[in-house]
Amino acid sequence: MDLSETFTKPLQDFAKNSVRLIKRCTKPDAKEYKKICFQTIVGFSIMGFIGFFVKLIFIPINNIIMGSSAAAEAAAEASA
Repeated sequence: MDLSETFTKPLQDFAKNSVRLIKRCTKPDAKEYKKICFQTIVGFSIMGFIGFFVKLIFIPINNIIMGSSAAAEAAAEASA
């Protein structure tokens, strides 16, 4: 009996706690749902603008770095 209690007791406790959690949880009402949606949209927008501006800053830097090596390669090919 001791071995079976070792396996069944944690499962029973988990099931009991899970049922209690589900009973305590509530769905958000319409006002709360709209608030969550708005905050999610604002967060995605902020992250998108940050990514856009980072890309906007680093494209010219990347072109300067890659452009100088591309110009050197073109000059080497022209002289060869």
